Amino acid sequence: MDIRIVVGGIQDREDDLIVVNLFEGVQTPGGATGAVDQALGGAIREAIAAGDLRGKRGEVSVFYPRGAIPAARVAVVGLGPQGAFSLQAIREAAATAAKKAREMGVRSFSSIVHGAGAGGFSLESASQAVVEGTILGLYRYQELKNKPPDRFDPERFTLVQFDPDKVAEVEAGASMGEIVAEATCLARDLVNRPSNYATPSDLAELAMEIAGEFDEMRCQILSEDDADELEMGAFLGVAQGSDEPATFIILEHKPERPDLDTVVIVGKGITFDTGGISLKPTEKMDRMRGDMGGGAAVLATMYAVGQLDLSLHVVGLVPATENMPSGQAYKPGDVLEAMNGKTIEVISTDAEGRLILADALAYAARFEPGAVVDLATLTGACVVALGRGVAAGLFGTDEDLLARLQAAGEVSGERLWPMPLYDDYLDKLESLTADLANSGGRDGGVGTSAMFLKQFAEGYPWAHIDIAGMAFEERPNTPKRPPHLQKGGTGFGVRLLVQFLREWAAQSG
Repeated sequence: MDIRIVVGGIQDREDDLIVVNLFEGVQTPGGATGAVDQALGGAIREAIAAGDLRGKRGEVSVFYPRGAIPAARVAVVGLGPQGAFSLQAIREAAATAAKKAREMGVRSFSSIVHGAGAGGFSLESASQAVVEGTILGLYRYQELKNKPPDRFDPERFTLVQFDPDKVAEVEAGASMGEIVAEATCLARDLVNRPSNYATPSDLAELAMEIAGEFDEMRCQILSEDDADELEMGAFLGVAQGSDEPATFIILEHKPERPDLDTVVIVGKGITFDTGGISLKPTEKMDRMRGDMGGGAAVLATMYAVGQLDLSLHVVGLVPATENMPSGQAYKPGDVLEAMNGKTIEVISTDAEGRLILADALAYAARFEPGAVVDLATLTGACVVALGRGVAAGLFGTDEDLLARLQAAGEVSGERLWPMPLYDDYLDKLESLTADLANSGGRDGGVGTSAMFLKQFAEGYPWAHIDIAGMAFEERPNTPKRPPHLQKGGTGFGVRLLVQFLREWAAQSG
């Protein structure tokens, strides 16, 4: 979609649709909405007085000017209560308006920057949120469908700024919003893509394409033979049951800059998870193509990092493999040796994500990072603990790192909830035959999985984000589902990581 910024009053904009807003409880609109209302002869105030327009979050009302202004239609989108207003509310308002524009079949629409006036946010932040919401709201997965959609997406979106002296702020925010949203859509595509179209080799090829776009990025793909030389026994143990070759993806932004802080982001890349010998139930097993949601987020984040050219040495690691049952597959009771020499008894082959992450976390130490953050669709226990579509679980060994991630979550709208790493969880991982077991049972499963990973995250500040409840949207298309989400992959983690890395780069520079 073509995104533009123009100077002027929204009421003077000639377009298929213009979008203004309303806070809940406001009886007399001001600002741009008030200017449009005045041009329409008080039509918006009349709708408010009649109770047809309340400004509730998710509400959108359409007016037809009949020549009173150049635009063919006016949409008033609700922002909800002003006291609870947030950047996420801006994203959702923009997504609601964008979906309405598509529903009406408009080819071009314009909007004011929601939240930059009475909302209290800077023009740059608000503009970023509007563009993010617009792009994410219009997302849909069409790659493998022959039948075109019933309604095509708008071709052009324009942000209208009244003050010419502030256009640069809007442009900066809009540019950032476009980069972050498009990266999120890339992660969504990867999660939605069938596993025969998103094999470990396919992910490796994408990583090489990403690196090829930027002078300051380098890609290295480790084969199974390479992993064997590095003694990545946990990663290879999971991979041995599949005929698809495993790949260990390494993307580095600014690899030749030793003066910069180093941050490593690690994403679980199980491109299909059958559970292995500990086979999963058949119901919804097709969703297991999305078990690489963490890896998808890391690849997409690296794509955004390259475009933003952050002053930060960022390393993205994605151990990618299938988890399949076969005559060569690893079995419950087997013992694997990870790259750091620790031995692991396999209690469940369906606890495979932590095994491939164990070797990735051990490998991360060679970069001597200031922080390592891993993302993984790791446990159903996290979904039980925090709910689906509510928040991701956050664990870690460094309070400053956890605080940085939580702050990034608040700004990006991708919420994290801190969880404990009690030593008691380690007791549940005791093994008869190895240094530790890969599962501590159902009770406390989210804590024991994080404690398992901690045993391999040595020598650096580390955080683990369990995104099992956040990577795939299952809710039907109702008001309960946020308008910036569609059924399928959410791309969770991309906006969070980009914000986190941007802030780190700004603070270190």
